[in-house]
Amino acid sequence: MHEPALLPWHADAWGQLVGMSNLPHAFLLVGPAGIGKRAFAARLAAWLLCLQPRDGQACGSCRSCLLREAGSHPDLFQVGPEEEGKQIRIERIRNLIDFINQTAQQGGRKVVLLDPADAMNQNASNALLKTLEEPAQDTFLLLVSDQPGLLLPTVRSRCRHLSLSGPDATSALDWLRESLSGLPDDQLALLLALAGGAPLRALQLHEQAVLEHLERVVTGIKQLLKDQVSVSVLADRLKSVPLLLLVDWLHDWTLTLQKLKLGLPAECAVADMQPVLGYMARHAAAAELQAWQDWLLQHRRMLLTKANLNQTLLLESLWLHWKRLGKRR
Repeated sequence: MHEPALLPWHADAWGQLVGMSNLPHAFLLVGPAGIGKRAFAARLAAWLLCLQPRDGQACGSCRSCLLREAGSHPDLFQVGPEEEGKQIRIERIRNLIDFINQTAQQGGRKVVLLDPADAMNQNASNALLKTLEEPAQDTFLLLVSDQPGLLLPTVRSRCRHLSLSGPDATSALDWLRESLSGLPDDQLALLLALAGGAPLRALQLHEQAVLEHLERVVTGIKQLLKDQVSVSVLADRLKSVPLLLLVDWLHDWTLTLQKLKLGLPAECAVADMQPVLGYMARHAAAAELQAWQDWLLQHRRMLLTKANLNQTLLLESLWLHWKRLGKRR
């Protein structure tokens, strides 16, 4: 695990942290997704494990740093779900406890990185409590969470909360411009809008070729509403678009539709979708929009929990629902 660079919008938080005279044994790092909490936690783990930290950072050259950078540090234990979207089960926490009860092999500190902490199920959370209540000497637990409200109150109360925020819009755009040099500002701004202003999430979306996917989806929607393409053909054409992304876009556009239906001002981040949504708002019934929104949320939960869904049938059903919303009455 390499020590990530310190993100500029976290410089103040980092300075306060490394200036503490007495470090708590457990940190809960919270904040919106995509702002760099995991990079901050990895940097903190590197600093805690370093045998010769200087100037508020790991030295990068001691035995401990070299082991960590090679991914083989025996005193660093990382815990997460066995598969993305799944829960962290009690067996993983028992392994964590076994690690904590061992003597540090490098003669320094031990660090546990639990990410995402809110993925722990009830039994796992309860198993962790005793460790939080009776901390081992020179052992630090770093819990990372996008949704701390999902954690047991007893777990939250036994950690020092470290709330991390994202950058302002200008700083986010500047950072993304530097990270994606050559990309036009309008595309950078769209990536940030799609990422809810979170710059690391925007970078991840770019790596997933999200703008290309989005262009194909918007084009397909226009053709679908004009009867230029069938539901089944569109489903096949867009099967390479990540389903969760697609559902999230439709969810956001449906919220815009509902606002427009109520006569409220609502601007879509995707400019090409604004006239499409304006047209659909004139024809979609409010009750249908609510039912469609419920359908989307239900299937989003199923996707998050890795339910065994038939992708082809789901896509065809999705586009059939969407076409019906825009049908003239």
